[in-house]
Amino acid sequence: MKRSTATWAISAIVYLGIIIIGYSVYANMNPKTEVTDDHNSKNEHTDYEESDMSEVIPKVAYANGITTVELKDKNNNATELEVSHEKLMHLIVVSSDLEEYHHVHPEESNKGIYQNKFDLADNSYKAFVDIKPKGLSYSVQPIEFHVGEIHQKNNGNDLVVDKNFTKTINNQPVELKTTEFDVNKEITLDFDLKGAKPEPYLGALGHVVILDENAENFIHVHPVSDDQTVFKTEFTKPGVYKMWAEFKFGEQVNAYPFVIEVK
Repeated sequence: MKRSTATWAISAIVYLGIIIIGYSVYANMNPKTEVTDDHNSKNEHTDYEESDMSEVIPKVAYANGITTVELKDKNNNATELEVSHEKLMHLIVVSSDLEEYHHVHPEESNKGIYQNKFDLADNSYKAFVDIKPKGLSYSVQPIEFHVGEIHQKNNGNDLVVDKNFTKTINNQPVELKTTEFDVNKEITLDFDLKGAKPEPYLGALGHVVILDENAENFIHVHPVSDDQTVFKTEFTKPGVYKMWAEFKFGEQVNAYPFVIEVK
C-alpha cells in the first residue's frame, strides 16, 4: 500500500512538472502586446492583453483622401459604439518613421462604416482605432496600411531620445518636466504650459498618446484631474518611446512630440 501511494505521488509530481513546462513554452511563444487606455475615468487604465480577446474587428482603408474604418463583430455584424470623450471614434494614424501624427474623428457614413477626409503623403502607416463598442470587449491593435507606391517597413526607427524637453508649436511652448522613466513603475507626466491655460478638448485638459519605436504598443492617457496638465501611466517594457501631448489653445490643437527612454 505504501509503495502504491509513493508511486502515485511521484507520478503526480512528474505530471505537474510537465504541465508547468508546457505552459512556460506556450507563454514564450505568445508574447503580449501592451495596450493601455482610460476611457472610463481620468486616471483609470484598462489593460488589454491578447488580441483574440477583442470581439470587434476593424478594417482601415485610404483612397482619394478619405480614410474609411469598417467595424464588424466576429459574427460579421456592424458594431454599435458608445460616445467616449465626446466622440464615437478616435483614430490615431502615424507614419512608419513616426514623423507624421494624426488624431482625427471619423463620422458614421453608413452602418458600421466611419469616414474622415484628410491628406496623407505616400508612405506606410499604422492606424489605431480607439473606440468603446456597446456590450463587446475590444483591444486597440495596430493596423498597417499603405498610401501610394512607397511601402516602408515599420520594423524599428532611428528615434533620438530628447535632451531638450521644451517644445514650441504655434508660438506656444510646453515643457515636459518629467525626465526619468522607469519600467514597471507608475510614471507622472507633468507638463508646464508656461503660464498658458489650455481650453477643454474632447472632455479633458489634454490627451497623451504614446507608442513604442515599432508602433506596436499603444498607450492613451488623460489628466488626473480637471485643472491639472498632469498624467499618470506605466511602462511594462524598457525601450524608446515617442509621445504626443495634445493641448488646445484657442481654436488650435497642438500635438507636442517627445522621445523618451524607459529604463
